[in-house]
Amino acid sequence: MNSERIYIFDTTLRDGEQSPGISLNSFEKLEIAEQLARLGVDIIEAGFPVSSPGDFEGVQKIASGASGVTVCALARAIDNDVKTAWDAIKEAERPRIHTFISTSDVHLRHQLRKTRAEVLEIAKRMVALARSLCDDVEFSAMDATRSDPGYLASVLAAAVEEGAGTINIPDTVGYAIPSEFGGFIREQFKRVPALKDVAVSVHCHNDLGLAVANSLAAVEAGATQIECAINGLGERAGNASLEEIVMILQTRQAGLDRITGINTTEITRTSRLVSQLTGYDVQPNKAIVGRNAFAHESGIHQDGVLKERTTYEIMNAASVGRGQSDIVLGKHSGRHALKSAMEELGYKLSDDELNQAFIDFKRIADKKKKVTAVDLEHLASEELRELSDIFELKSYRVSASSDSIPASDVVIEKDGGRLTGRSESGGSMESIFKAIDNAVGAKGKLKDYQVRSVTEGKDSLGEVRVVVEVGGNAYAGTALSIDVVEASAKAYVRALNNAYRAGVVN
Repeated sequence: MNSERIYIFDTTLRDGEQSPGISLNSFEKLEIAEQLARLGVDIIEAGFPVSSPGDFEGVQKIASGASGVTVCALARAIDNDVKTAWDAIKEAERPRIHTFISTSDVHLRHQLRKTRAEVLEIAKRMVALARSLCDDVEFSAMDATRSDPGYLASVLAAAVEEGAGTINIPDTVGYAIPSEFGGFIREQFKRVPALKDVAVSVHCHNDLGLAVANSLAAVEAGATQIECAINGLGERAGNASLEEIVMILQTRQAGLDRITGINTTEITRTSRLVSQLTGYDVQPNKAIVGRNAFAHESGIHQDGVLKERTTYEIMNAASVGRGQSDIVLGKHSGRHALKSAMEELGYKLSDDELNQAFIDFKRIADKKKKVTAVDLEHLASEELRELSDIFELKSYRVSASSDSIPASDVVIEKDGGRLTGRSESGGSMESIFKAIDNAVGAKGKLKDYQVRSVTEGKDSLGEVRVVVEVGGNAYAGTALSIDVVEASAKAYVRALNNAYRAGVVN
């Protein structure tokens, strides 16, 4: 008997980006979307187009740039939302409109201030509108788990009748427990026989730490789509973690009899990329992708694993992409070796991209004894981001000592021209940031500054993420270098690039 296929709906770029402090630009969103496609997700929820011009642009860029995957846009049950969502995704290979409205009495009474009858009519009309624009429509009943089951069933039945091909039953506030949620899904299948002819989805939040468990209970009750996010990102305590859902279904396939289309060897790389671009670190003990997920400190455990890995490991680290760090290049490696290593990691660079990557690789290799797969992944990502930069840091100089005021000089290239800036200030980082402001004519206020090492050792690449406030709005920038000062300056320049795209910096 064939295992049932479970479809993975990734909402990292929509619900995940709603996590406090995350603000991705359209290029970063596309980079994540392309990696999600390599990972093998079935549907990418690219964003909420009506929420801002930037979000519209990001969704539109993903729709036209991502291939082999359904690209979905979220829309409230409002005419303009639905039409804007369609405008953003209509160039996608496989577009989907995802519209939603609340069905719980607490939401109807205090948020929507509408009657059950009014919400039912709105749901019918908006699904019909979405279906008139797009062949693939998903409908969500927000706060479903706190809704009256009978009323919820009437709304879901109406949505199916109007043409929704996917029905999402979300645990919006993370209130459910697994045994209860599984029963709730089964009850809706009984109340709405038409659900057997469409995809039934669940979107579980993690407020009580049960998002993954509730999603699994729903699958056992008949759901065929799970909405989740990389590293469990999302509103409040987050969403169901994609990597945990996928590896549960793979590791326990014999008992659950469900499969996904995910290429699990891309999980670790995807997790790293999302962590890097969002600035949200992965906790060390996080299942599947945490630094300690396959580490063994106990002597008893170490002894067992050395004798037979399965004594204490129920998954092979290589199955989630943790076995790639054996690719090692050095300063004597040539262009062909770099190209081959990049292709083995899944990066197909153009000649120009390879030439620049080779220059940067040699610069890093001169300072590091070994350049690992993790270094190469970050190097490739950095190259792709630099191609879209308007301002490019060409050189910098910082002078500092215990007896003098730190001073910095920078040269920045823009449209082939050179901008210079200088500043003296109370600290080395402050002086270089102010010198950059001076060069580009901006006035930035540093809101957040994070530094971490990409790999182990004193010669590790340093990754810096800054959040800079310009014109009352916050813009993030991330960069890496073996020199933390250089990484800091590049990250600050990248934040100003994002501000430039938003029209705040000239």
